[in-house]
Amino acid sequence: MFGLRILAFFLVFASSLFAEERPNILFCIADDWGWPHAGAYGDEGVLTPAFDRVAEQGVLMRYAFVSSPSCTPSRNAILTGRYHWELGPGAQLWSTLPEELETFPHLLEDAGYRIGHYRKSWGPGKLDGKWEKRHPAGPKYQSFEQFLAEGPENQPFAFWLGARDPHRGYREGSGVENGIDLEKVHLFEHFPDHEVVRSDVADYYHEVQRFDRLVGHALDLLDERGVLDNTLVVVTGDHGMPFPRAKSNCYDSGVRVPLAILWKAGAIHRLEPYESFVSLVDLAPTFLEAAGLEPLEVMNGRSLLPVLRGEKDDFNRSYVIFGKERHVPGQEAPDMGGYPTRGIRTERFLYLRNYQPDRWPNGGPNWKRSAIPGVWYGDTDNGPTKTYIIEHKDSDEAHARYWQWNFGKRPAEELYDCELDPGQLTNVIDDPAYKNALLYLKGLMQERQLASGDPRAEGGPPLPDWDNMIYLGRGPRHPDAN
Repeated sequence: MFGLRILAFFLVFASSLFAEERPNILFCIADDWGWPHAGAYGDEGVLTPAFDRVAEQGVLMRYAFVSSPSCTPSRNAILTGRYHWELGPGAQLWSTLPEELETFPHLLEDAGYRIGHYRKSWGPGKLDGKWEKRHPAGPKYQSFEQFLAEGPENQPFAFWLGARDPHRGYREGSGVENGIDLEKVHLFEHFPDHEVVRSDVADYYHEVQRFDRLVGHALDLLDERGVLDNTLVVVTGDHGMPFPRAKSNCYDSGVRVPLAILWKAGAIHRLEPYESFVSLVDLAPTFLEAAGLEPLEVMNGRSLLPVLRGEKDDFNRSYVIFGKERHVPGQEAPDMGGYPTRGIRTERFLYLRNYQPDRWPNGGPNWKRSAIPGVWYGDTDNGPTKTYIIEHKDSDEAHARYWQWNFGKRPAEELYDCELDPGQLTNVIDDPAYKNALLYLKGLMQERQLASGDPRAEGGPPLPDWDNMIYLGRGPRHPDAN
């Protein structure tokens, strides 16, 4: 009996010691914040001292990509560590999260972590079944400060620090009013260089900076409590900026995001940016491994900890895959479908397969015939840049090209040489010089689609009826729509 008591005491002591060694986790995610809009990436127009601090003291990821450039599927993929196409209705905007799935916050909670979230975490959509009582990201708090104040000091925590910034709408002119220099804003090549567009991007920058201040305040709170060193901090966005050819598109402007990771006690630090490709589906396995847990076998993501610590570099992923199902049902009635796409990105190339090239890639122009009454180019949020490009499409050849790049129909396949064409504007799919590269990329993408259970893969599982699944939102409406 005495021996059993000694054993029980030892197990309790060991468990307590292990709990103290396990890191806290702070996951900071902006809403519609895309690459390369942070000081650490060389963008001189936006001030992001908190993100830059995490990047400088930890690791800056050069090639970070989401699973899908749309809020709900991107966040579902992050929470589950699985590509969005594995998640049934959860592959689409304004949908749900099937209750048979598991999320990393609850796996951590089951292992003794205290969990919670602030503002936007999962969604948008409707939660049913077990998720009604057990939110995928944990209980909601009014602030990170409240979460810290109400918890025991000796219990590790995992907190999802969400934000609504820099999601539209913006107050026009807010960027200039707050000191953003229009000459320094970064314009993708598919944007016309006009003051209206520059001012719109400046308004976006203003909200990026507001998100960065939220992150900075959270870091200060951890510092004040003396727990920053043993907190695994991740700062990122859920997809590209809410502008044409960005959000809801599978170009770098839509699927590539800022990502910086810090964990001082975990020896995470690199002097140079990490150059291999990572996907945000890698975060769930990373969080679980940091907590001493095994990632679920169904997770397609891979833990980043070994390479972030410099223990080994066999991760060395030379490509990443991603895609899109339905963002908004913006086609002409009665078509409720989206614009399904899959893509693969290597250091040199971007290859895209568009499965329904007859459809409008960003929703149709005829708002009077839209599947959702009044919705106008539904996959692109309303704003000055969108309006400018559409209103000037017939002005001259240059503006006609801007409209085509941003809103025109696309071929079934696209291939871009990112070394020669970083803006990804010249489709070389029919150029014989790229035949071998094209065959390689198509084969590799097909292989990875099959391995991850993608129904869009040739020979993959049965295709869900994504086109006709419930959609709970609306979409950007034409100014004249009632």
